[in-house]
Formats: sequence, C-alpha cells, structure tokens
Amino acid sequence: MYDTTTQRLPSGMMSWPRRVEAWMDERGKGAWIAAMVLAFIFVWPVGLALLAYMIWSKRMFNRSACRHHNHRHGRQSWNNTSGNSAFDAYRDETIRRLEAEQDAFESFLKRLRDAKDKQEFDSFMDERAKDNRDEASADSAAKDVSAY
Repeated sequence: MYDTTTQRLPSGMMSWPRRVEAWMDERGKGAWIAAMVLAFIFVWPVGLALLAYMIWSKRMFNRSACRHHNHRHGRQSWNNTSGNSAFDAYRDETIRRLEAEQDAFESFLKRLRDAKDKQEFDSFMDERAKDNRDEASADSAAKDVSAY
C-alpha cells in the first residue's frame, strides 16, 4: 500500500501560493484588497476567485489578517500615571478644564438651537395668523357682496 501522509508537497507549484499568501499577510488587509481590485481590473475571474478566497478564509472581515500591526482603537486611558506627580496633576487639571469647557460649549449650542427653533416657530405662527386674518376678511367681503 502507498502511504501519502509522510510525503511532502512538491516545492515548486504548491509553495508559491503559500509564499504569496504569507507575503500578503505581512502587509495586511490593504494588500489583499489592492490585489483583489487589480485582479478585477485586469482579469476579472481571478479577482472573483480572490474575493471568494478572502471571504471563505475570513481574511476580509477578520482583524487577525493584519496581526502584525498593533493599532489602538478608542481613547487612551488617562487613569495611568506617568510617574511624575507634577505632570499628572497638570494633566488632570487640564482634562477637567477641557471637560468643563466642552460642557459649557454644548449648553451654549443647545441654547442657540432652542432660540433658533423658537424664532422659527414664532415666525410660522405669525404667518399662520396673518393667513387666517386674510381668509376671514375675504370670507366676510364675499358674504357682504352676496347679501345684496
């Protein structure tokens, strides 16, 4: 009987796709997307096959496809100390001051929006009252004419 478990793959044909895959993985998700777009432009069936491979292998939606990058998402935690108490006090005071300024600015914007809304509503109500007065005077003039 012939045992295939101990045989190695030929080094020529089967190793270059793995080398290309490793090279693309080193460069991250952007390299995969660029390769797919170029393949769609020049040879669309290859682009379609590359897209299918990316979806099937979860390279398109998985963050581990570019695992060599350490991207930090979100805000940095300010609870960590730097070791310098004077700087930490300055930083905490600055953050507190900026948060207070942000709150004051947001309340100013709210008052500004409320004033604009009130002005628009008052203008609408004045127009409506004017239209109602005009209709009422036109109706009363029509009734006067029909009385003769």
